[in-house]
Amino acid sequence: MARSVVLAGTERCDRCRLPPRWCICDGIPAVGCPLQVDLLMHPREQWRPTSTGKLIERAVPGSRVHTYTRGVPPDRAALVLPPRELWILHPRGEPIESLTTVVPAPDPSKVQLLLLDGSWRESGDMLRHVETWGRTVRLSLSGPSRYALREQQGDNRHSTVEALIAVLKELGLEEPATGLRLHFELHVYVTLRARGKKAQAEAYLQESPLREAIPELIARLNERRPNPSLPRAAAPEPPLTD
Repeated sequence: MARSVVLAGTERCDRCRLPPRWCICDGIPAVGCPLQVDLLMHPREQWRPTSTGKLIERAVPGSRVHTYTRGVPPDRAALVLPPRELWILHPRGEPIESLTTVVPAPDPSKVQLLLLDGSWRESGDMLRHVETWGRTVRLSLSGPSRYALREQQGDNRHSTVEALIAVLKELGLEEPATGLRLHFELHVYVTLRARGKKAQAEAYLQESPLREAIPELIARLNERRPNPSLPRAAAPEPPLTD
């Protein structure tokens, strides 16, 4: 039976929320990005090891997380950064292509993207408080999600970080999108390993760019290490001497 070290109350890294054995905070360089990224995060996501919102905060310098409190309107002055134009990502918005295909194309350094990080129901509740602050936009994502840590709620539903990767691509930011995907897939792979799901993790790795991009890191993570919870073997007795 698979043994979950994530859910067993073990010690965790404060940043990646993984056990020290699987910490990946220094595994991949941070992702430089001219787009300003902010997240309005439901409090349930704040301490979940599977949170991709916290992954964005860790991987994208300058990104900010604002914790949402139900029934309390967010502080607009603390969140909105003029003169950037605020885009709020939600399925009820206008197609993002209507903004990215115009001539001239939008300058990412003049755009602030707000991601609503929570369940679909929670995101709808958060949107009611902020939708008048900017333009609400939506993505046309298709195909299966690579977020193998939670059951997605229906077809073509994707994680917060996958949505951000798609926005980066829409804005022509291919290099940041590629770097963030590596962060995301490493997070998924290592969390599966930390949960003891080795076979599922290896199957995930077979379809991931991680194999070619960071083979040395993957090999190092998979090195067998002594289990500190087990007693060490006694040192051999020294030979008898006259």
